[in-house]
Amino acid sequence: MTLFPCCKRRLCAGLLMLAGLLSVGAPRARTYTGVIERGDYLRREEAQRFIDDLNARRGIDIVKLRGILAQATKQPRILELVSSPAEGKPWSKYRPIFLNEERIAKGVEFWEKNEKTLARAERVYGVPPEIIVGIIGVETFYGTRMGRFSVLDALATLGFDYPPRSAFFLGQLEELILLAGEEHLNPAALKGSYAGAMGMGQFIPGSYRRFAVDFDNDGDRDLFTSAEDAIGSVANYFQKHGWRPGGWVISPARVVGDKAAALKANDRMPRYSPAELTAAGIFSSDPKAPDEKLVYLRLEGARGTEHWVGHHNFFVITEYNHSVKYALAVYQLGREIKRRRNR
Repeated sequence: MTLFPCCKRRLCAGLLMLAGLLSVGAPRARTYTGVIERGDYLRREEAQRFIDDLNARRGIDIVKLRGILAQATKQPRILELVSSPAEGKPWSKYRPIFLNEERIAKGVEFWEKNEKTLARAERVYGVPPEIIVGIIGVETFYGTRMGRFSVLDALATLGFDYPPRSAFFLGQLEELILLAGEEHLNPAALKGSYAGAMGMGQFIPGSYRRFAVDFDNDGDRDLFTSAEDAIGSVANYFQKHGWRPGGWVISPARVVGDKAAALKANDRMPRYSPAELTAAGIFSSDPKAPDEKLVYLRLEGARGTEHWVGHHNFFVITEYNHSVKYALAVYQLGREIKRRRNR
């Protein structure tokens, strides 16, 4: 039986869920690269605590919870990947991953194909098309690379076997179980990133539950196969996180003297007033309010040190991913796609 990640037919989704719960034997081996270890999560005390807690707080049947966890398999490859994210690369190597001819050209195609939806999303949520296209382009190459890992495996592996962020990923495992019930999905059938993000915009389960919208008005919030839902959901996410329509995002800066070296650079949180940046010899041409707080970036690019001044909307992009390099790549990709499309 083919398992669709987001089934339009409720009956089909219900049958998939039933099939998953009836096959609650030993976890099945997956076909990912590397050595596969059986999770055996039902034998682990912390997994039993997770089940009991979820049953007590959410009222979800214990048999159902055991049936879901029985399908989860520990994935050592996920533990390797979470320890070496792309954001650890220097800007000179990180930027070319996303700012290249193929991704820009495909971005123009995606924009043209979804022009009306992108325009509607801007009207409804105030988020410009280039930001939405930049996000979907960086995250999944416009929906063509949405991840090959079992989301259930990813969240169980990171929740039970990655102590540095165990609490976060166990929270997302709970969100996945709730999402599956609300949207009539089979949690064992969903595919995504090694961190459990799903769909064209790579929403983690908690974000899927809170920010996904049915932008095509067909009764489903489908971030896997509906570009309309994905576009509307990304725009909704930004609006809910404080995007300011028409506001500046980020601009290059020039630095005079050596006082800028004393400032804390590359912190996503806006911390410096325009006066403080000027006093440090940092100048950019974008308009600024006297009481505005700004972000200062100092990154090593392919042609030397780059200086940038970011505004509130730049901070909002980092709410999607906390890396300032990620946010800058999204901004630059979207801007270049817009420039290419308009020339």
